[in-house]
Amino acid sequence: MTQDVEMKDRPTPSHSVSSAVPSTLQHLKDIALLIETGSYSKEVRRIARAVRLTVALRKKLTTPVIASFLDHALGQGSEVYSRISVYLPKDDEHDMEVDTATSANLAPVKHLLPELEIYCYLLVLLFLIDQKRYNEAKACSSASIARLKILNRRTIDVLASRLYFYYSYSYELTGDLAEIRGNLLSLLRTATLRHDEISQETLLNLLLHNYLHYNLYDQAEKLRSKAPRFEAHSNQQFCRYLFYLGKIRTIQLEYTDAKESLLQAARKAPVAARGFRIQCNKWAVIVRLLLGEIPERTIFMQKGMENALRPYFELTNAVRIGDLELFKSVAEKFANTFNTDRTHNLIVRLRHNVIRTGLRNISISYSRISLADVAKKLRLDSPNPVADAKSIVAKAIRDGAIDATIDHEKGCMVSRETGDIYSTNEPQIAFNSRIAFCLNMYNEAVRALRFPPNNTHKEKESAEKRRERQQQEQELAKHIAEEDDDDF
Repeated sequence: MTQDVEMKDRPTPSHSVSSAVPSTLQHLKDIALLIETGSYSKEVRRIARAVRLTVALRKKLTTPVIASFLDHALGQGSEVYSRISVYLPKDDEHDMEVDTATSANLAPVKHLLPELEIYCYLLVLLFLIDQKRYNEAKACSSASIARLKILNRRTIDVLASRLYFYYSYSYELTGDLAEIRGNLLSLLRTATLRHDEISQETLLNLLLHNYLHYNLYDQAEKLRSKAPRFEAHSNQQFCRYLFYLGKIRTIQLEYTDAKESLLQAARKAPVAARGFRIQCNKWAVIVRLLLGEIPERTIFMQKGMENALRPYFELTNAVRIGDLELFKSVAEKFANTFNTDRTHNLIVRLRHNVIRTGLRNISISYSRISLADVAKKLRLDSPNPVADAKSIVAKAIRDGAIDATIDHEKGCMVSRETGDIYSTNEPQIAFNSRIAFCLNMYNEAVRALRFPPNNTHKEKESAEKRRERQQQEQELAKHIAEEDDDDF
C-alpha cells in the first residue's frame, strides 16, 4: 500500500515545477517592465507598485525561477549577473535543467538600469530569508547596501528603503543586530544629505528598533529628538515610529503621551498586521493601568487576540479589584510571558496602583474605617501593617486619589462625601479632548488626500483609456489593502 502511494506521488513535483515556472517568471518580467517604465518616466509610484506585486509572489519563488529572471533582466554574461547569482542556492540538477531550458528563449536587455539591479538584489534577498538561509542573506544584504551607497537616484528610494529593512532583519535573525548600528547611522546621514525622506523614515525606525532591542532607551530618545522632522510617506513606517515613541515615553514615565502614541499606532496599523497590533495593545493596556484607567473589555476580545491578551486581561482584573494577592499570583503565573514581552519592569510599577485602587474602593464603601482594617483589606504583609497603611493613606490623600482625612487620635480614615462631578470642569475637559481628537483625525485625512492633475487644457481621454485607467486604479487599491505581514 505504501509503494502504491509513493508511485503516485513521484511525478507531481516535476510537473508542478514545469507548470509554475512560466507563470511566475512572466509576472516577474511584467514587474521588471513596470520598474523600467517608472525609471524612465521618473514615477516613484510605479516602482512602489512593483514592490507590492513582488510581495504577492514571495511564496511562488524558486531557485530556477529567480535564475531565469536574472538571466533575462541582467544578462548571463554581465558582471552584475555574476555578482548576484553567487547568492542563489544550488539545489539539484533537475532545477538547473529547468533554469537553462527556460532562459534559452529570453533575450537580455541592452542597457541595465540601476533600479533593475537593486530590484534583483531585493528579490534574491527575499528568497534567501524565506528559505531560512540567513548567513547567505546577510552576505547578499551587505553587498546590496555597498552598491546602494554609490547610487543616488530618487527612483531607487523605494527599493532602497525595502533593502534597508531586510538588511537589518537578516542581521536580527542571526543575533548580530549590534554590528550594523554604525552602518545604519552612516546610511541615515547619507539619506539626510540626499534629502531621501523615504529612506530616512525607514532608517530612523531601524535605529530605534536597534537601540530598543538592547534596552538603550536614552540613546534612542537622543536620536529621535535630534532627527529631522518631515511628513510621513509610509503608513507602516509611521505606525512603527509611533510604537517606538510610545515605548520610550513609557520608560520615561510620560504615560499620557505614551498612551496617545500607542493607541494611535494600533488604530493606524493594517488589519493584516495582527502581531504588531497585539504588541501595541499590550503596551497600551499597561500604560492605561499605570495612569489609573481600566481598559474596556472589548480590547481583550478582539478577533484573533484573545489568547495573546489573556495574561493582560487577568492582570487588568486584579488591578480593577485592587486585590494585591491576586495581582501577585497573576504576575507569577505569567512571568515568562511578561519577560518575553519585556513588560515585567512595568508590571512591577503597577503594585502601587493596585494598592491605590483598593484604597479608593475602601474610601467609597466606608465613611469611617480603622487603619488596621485598611491594612487587613489591602493584605499588606509588612512587619508593621498599620504604619504602612497610614503612610499609604496619607500619600493617596496628598496625591488627590481619595477625598478623606486621617483621625490620628482614633487611628482611622474618615472619607468625605463625594460631590457632583458635573459641577466641576471634568465634563468640559473630557469633551474638549474628544473634539480635539476628531479635529486632528479630520486634518490628517485632508492632508492624505490625493488630487488628480489639472487636465483642463488636455484632450479628453477615450472610453478605452478611461476603462484601462480605472482598472489600474482598482488594482492599485487592492494591493494597498493587502498589506504584507512582514512589514511588521
